[in-house]
This record gives sequence, structure tokens and C-alpha cells, in this order.
Amino acid sequence: MTDTYDVAPPEPPPSASTVEMTVFPKRPAQAVDLSKPAPLGWWPAIVVALVAFIDRVEINLISGALPAIQDHFGFSDTVGGAIPTAASIAAALLLLPAGRLADRAPRVVTIAVVVLVWSICSVLSGIATTFVMFFAVRVLIGAAGQLYNPPASSLLADYYPARSRGKAYGFERAGYYMGLPTGVILGGAIAEALDWRAVFFIAAIPGLLVAVLVLTVKEPMRGLGDQMDRLRTGSVDPEGGHVALTDTASLLASARELLKVKTLKGIILGQALLSLGVAGLFYWLPTFLERTEDLGYDAASGLAGGVGGTGIVIGIILGSRMGDRHHGVRPGWRIKVATWFLLVGAVGLTGAVLVPGLPVRVTLIAVACAGFAAAIPNLTAASADVVPAHRRGMGFALLTFLVTLGGALGPFLIGLTSDIVGATSYDGEPLALAMLVLVPAMFAAVLALLWIRDTFEDDAARAQVGPAGAGEVE
Repeated sequence: MTDTYDVAPPEPPPSASTVEMTVFPKRPAQAVDLSKPAPLGWWPAIVVALVAFIDRVEINLISGALPAIQDHFGFSDTVGGAIPTAASIAAALLLLPAGRLADRAPRVVTIAVVVLVWSICSVLSGIATTFVMFFAVRVLIGAAGQLYNPPASSLLADYYPARSRGKAYGFERAGYYMGLPTGVILGGAIAEALDWRAVFFIAAIPGLLVAVLVLTVKEPMRGLGDQMDRLRTGSVDPEGGHVALTDTASLLASARELLKVKTLKGIILGQALLSLGVAGLFYWLPTFLERTEDLGYDAASGLAGGVGGTGIVIGIILGSRMGDRHHGVRPGWRIKVATWFLLVGAVGLTGAVLVPGLPVRVTLIAVACAGFAAAIPNLTAASADVVPAHRRGMGFALLTFLVTLGGALGPFLIGLTSDIVGATSYDGEPLALAMLVLVPAMFAAVLALLWIRDTFEDDAARAQVGPAGAGEVE
């Protein structure tokens, strides 16, 4: 069976920077100024950033409040690390169907429903009376946690041309990674001031507000961002008509086909390894500082969140600006920028684990977070560039699926290693030694990006959707 999707119709090359084009389905054409980096404004990117932010806040509340939750339910570090791992695996199982849905269903409505589910699950976390119930709810919210990513990433690729996608995904990644320390800080502070249950009740309120904001974004034509690029450069077929894009392959066959794109494969591998390190670092960082630097868990979570957040802001600004600056001018620029920043992050993380002393440790944590935050929006934008518009939902689902599995291992490996080391005659803090399991993964991620440094341009050229691309002109 052939599936047909509406995408932006080809239009004649513009004689000026402002052109008339169809932007939203079933709406009249409107004037679009192609000279602007965001011809339709930055509001869609801001809303998606808020979605990513509230997602990570809710997920990481448990990290800041983890010592209090452990005291209440009485579980080990291994079990503590298994909570986000089980949640991530549950999310991964749903991601490929979610990607197929993102390519076929209205993306704005899908995102709004997902955010609403988060808020309901947050309340359920707070009313859990047994650890089994608490664990089950956290798995449920983890299953829903990443489902916004395929439709949201596809949406941003359609709203923004390639030359400004780094900044657009920078907004989304900024929201995502700022949500990590914010969740840690709020979790620790509210648990200390009130109770760990209050943490989850309070978090549900902003989730409901964000769900409403999502509905203010309009659903764009699929392939719109690519169409704006072609209109700006005049590289479009002068014949009009809709593009009928076909995808007759099964879900798994589509995934296998996308994995033939070497650049996408390298990005997935690099980000999966990076996710392992980032997830493990943020989940255990407050407990790590509490045990190694003799801090209270509210102070430890506040410090970890503040330092991490500062590094993230710096990294997002530097990475998105540098990545967009020479995109399309210097071959494979975004991949190269991401590689160097990822190397900086790997070195910073290694130092933060190995070098004792609070001032040095927090400085190196900030450096690590800045490097990771600068690399990720460039890798996300590069993923959009090498996947055809009609398959971007599936492409981002595949990316998020494997990255989520990588991230699922980080907290669990550290918790398991900590318990194993603690059962030996080791004299130091077991968790400090356990954090070292993150280091090899970070340097392996750098190698994965070096492997694809010369393949980006060819893969991006093949991904362009048009009359000669993946579809046929009717």
C-alpha cells in the first residue's frame, strides 16, 4: 500500500527575498521572508524547548530527592539506578511506533497529549504507597517521557531552514538539558523543605500549562524547511504540484534503511555513548557530591544543578552559534564542531571524577556540561539534514530509541558498580570509583564522530526531498 503525505509544493524561484508560499495545510499561501533565519518566527522552537524542559524536570526530580526516597522505601544503589534504566527501556520500546506516528499524524496534538500524560503520572508518583507502585509509575512516565521527541524534532525541521536548524535545536536541547539540573535542584530543595511526595505534586502544575501552550503552534506543511532552502537558492523545479512521498516498507525495514546512512549511524552511536555518560552523571551527581564532599542532599542537588546549568547555557550558546555559522560553507562543519566540543566534555568529566576538592570538581563538571551541551544540538541538526523530510519522524525515533537505550545503562551501571565495590575491601567511597565507568564511553563517542567526519555532505545531498527525490510529482 502506498502512503501519501502532504508536503510543501515546489514553487518558482523567487525574484526577491519575500515569496508567496503555502505554509500550513488547507490555508491560503502567505508571504514569507526567506532572508530571515527564522522566516516563521522562533515561537515554535521556544514551545518545543518548554516541552523538553518540563519533561527533564519531571524525570530528574527523583535524582534530587533520591536520598529521601531511599530513606523512605529502603532500597539499594543498584535498585536506585534501575529506576531510570527501566523507565528508559520502556520508552525505547515505544519510540519506533511513535516515529511512524509522527510521520503520519498531526504532530502538535501528539505532543500536547504526551505532556498531559506526564502531568498525570507526576501526581501518581506522589501518591504511591509502596515502592512497587512508585517504581511502576516511574516506568510509565519514562515510557511517555521520550515520545515527544520524534514529532517535535520533525516539527522543527519543517519550521526552520537548514542554515538555522542548529539554533532551533539549540533551543530544544537547552530546554532539555536545563531541565536536568532544574529537576535535581527542585527535587532536593522541595524534599528537604516539605516532603518528597510534594516534589511530584508541584511538578504537575507547569506540565498542564505547557500542554496548553503547545496547542498555540500550527501544524506546518511537511518538508517546508527544505522547501524554503530551495526557494532561497533558486534550486527548485519550476513545475508546480504536490509531492507524493511513498514509504511502503514495514517499520523495521524502514529503520534498517535509515541505518544505511553512514552519517546517521555515526551520530546515533556517538549520541548513545554520550547519553550513557550524561544520564549517569546527572542522576548520581548529587549523591556523589553528598558522599565525597560531605554535603547535605539539598545543598548537593543545588550545587550540582547550578553548576551543570551554567555549563549547559554556555555550551548551547557556543555550540549552536558555531554550528550554524559555517554550515553549508565548510564541509561537514557541524560534525567537526560537535567532535571537538565532545572531546572537551570527555576531558572535563574525567577530571571531575578523578580530581578531589569541591572547587576543582565543580569547575570541571561545568566544563564537561558545556562541552556536551555544545555538541548535541549540532548532532541533532545534522540528523535532520541527512534524513528525508517524509521519514524524519522515523529517523528521530530511531535516533532517540538507541540513544535512550544508551542512557538507560548509565545510572544502572554506576549503581551496580558502587554496590560491587562497596562489598569489597576498598577503603574509598565506592560511588567515586563507580563514576569512572562513564569515562571510556565518552572517548568512544568522540571516535564515532571522527568515523563520519567526511560523509555528511554526500548524505545530506541524497536526503533532499523534491521531484527528483523520494517522491513523485503529481
